[in-house]
Amino acid sequence: MNQLAFSDKIVFVIYFLVVASYGYWVYQRKKKAVTDTHDFFLAEGSLTWWAIGASLIASNISAEQFIGMSGEGFFVGTAVAAYEWIAAVALIIVAVWFIPIYLKNKIYTMPQFLKTRYNETVALIMAVFWLFLYVFVNFTSILYLGALAINGLLGGGHLHEIMIILMVMALLITLGGMKVIGYTDVIQVAVLIIGGFATVYMALAIVDQRINHVEVGNAIRGFKTLMGQAPEHFQLMLHKPSVHTTTINHPENLNVQKFVVLPGIAMYFAGQWIVNLNYWGCNQYITQRALGADLQTARTGILFAGLLKLMMPIIVMLPGIAAFVLYKNGQLPGFEGSKDGAYSAILAFLPSGLKGLAIAALTAAIVASLAGKANSISTIFTLDVYKKYINKEAGEKKLVLTGRMTVIVSMIIAIVFTWQDLLGIGGEGGFTFIQKYTGFISPGVFAMFLLGMFWKRTTASAAFVGVILGFLLAIFFNSYAVPLFGKETWLYTAYEYQKMGKAGVETIVEIPFLINMGWSFFFTVLTMIGISLAGPKVNPKAFEIDGSMFKVKPATIVLIVVTLLLLSALYIKFW
Repeated sequence: MNQLAFSDKIVFVIYFLVVASYGYWVYQRKKKAVTDTHDFFLAEGSLTWWAIGASLIASNISAEQFIGMSGEGFFVGTAVAAYEWIAAVALIIVAVWFIPIYLKNKIYTMPQFLKTRYNETVALIMAVFWLFLYVFVNFTSILYLGALAINGLLGGGHLHEIMIILMVMALLITLGGMKVIGYTDVIQVAVLIIGGFATVYMALAIVDQRINHVEVGNAIRGFKTLMGQAPEHFQLMLHKPSVHTTTINHPENLNVQKFVVLPGIAMYFAGQWIVNLNYWGCNQYITQRALGADLQTARTGILFAGLLKLMMPIIVMLPGIAAFVLYKNGQLPGFEGSKDGAYSAILAFLPSGLKGLAIAALTAAIVASLAGKANSISTIFTLDVYKKYINKEAGEKKLVLTGRMTVIVSMIIAIVFTWQDLLGIGGEGGFTFIQKYTGFISPGVFAMFLLGMFWKRTTASAAFVGVILGFLLAIFFNSYAVPLFGKETWLYTAYEYQKMGKAGVETIVEIPFLINMGWSFFFTVLTMIGISLAGPKVNPKAFEIDGSMFKVKPATIVLIVVTLLLLSALYIKFW
């Protein structure tokens, strides 16, 4: 820890001891988690609304946001905040319309939903898809990006040791079950927010100090400096580039690269909603927090998380923009302009003590996210694969033991694949890597869930075709559409640009992946509707839905209105 002062180490150790002690206390209070599967996997009925909301945020805000989104803030700017701000609306939709259906039908896992609504074949296919996605995309990227960032702060040379330490910390929390995860996440999210805001404040003060050459930096003045020095970084809607083919020296080359990641207003009619509604509403990793609670507690917790999401871009995006302005003005010596290194470059400026708090916040986010992901992997494998197909007679103790072994095995796999970055996470950029490869299964999954919930005619055959077709269409649009149909069609525009890679200048031709997701979802839904029309008017396995399920209390309406008003103000300001 050669870049950390003694005070930084003390702050970090205090954080670790507090979280570990509190987690152990929660575990000791209810040892039923050792033998009770519902309590181990869901903390059934014991999480309060604030614990649910905090756990949702702590599990969501991880290295993907701190490192990946800060990197996109460095590269693109405010436009990347759409992922966070549209998530607030997605959480309202999930709280009002999705959660009542899950709770009324006693759904505890997403494969269970698919088995109840469709059949076991669809459920098994999706269980396998989710396990691969969680282990090889989410788990690995969170571990790699987190270790990379902390390693940079420690001066380098500790990447593998940090990976192991992060996994051990996550393992200690995960083995206590969902209740320990949920309640320790309250501390994690508090550290995350306090440390995150402290980092932003200092970053803005440093910008003011370095750029305006003042002795004592002022955060407000620093923010104004950011807006003045990088006005293009404060535009929510990116304009379509004037050309579709560029070389590395072309003035529009950088704009093309940005537009491919965030294709302006078009993404709001395509992938942005699929990304968010699938993530927040059809994702074991997230919905698991609310599935053990009653409806009002679950709704309030989810809406509380939505309010917290509105502030997240301040914490995770502004440091990236600050890094861009400092880099542009030659104030980041030794920094090579790598997106995923932007957050670490800013943290290096922090004074002793505060740097320890910032690292604690980053570690809190990483560990909470790893623990939550591990619990979901464990839940899906144990309840939806092991119990149903491997050992149908397994008792409670055996299932919990299997769940814990699954956690350990998944962590070992993740470490193996991140040890030398075998998946190329660093080359893609962490945030883009996760969004892009999650997008291969999101269209089919979301189509299957949406039609399964709200259209009683949807059949199991349609769901089976939908999940496979959505995956194949995503691959088709990503890899084969341009060679077959060219760069310009009525469905899409493909962009050709150049960037520096490990082997030198690389030429890339691609359709924006959010547009790919939109078309994959559209054609999947059409196909599923066509197949279902050949079946009965009401599928025997359709869920019973009535209007009373979706009624909300006045307090819930107030939360929704406040969230929408704040979101509207943000979009009006930065449009």
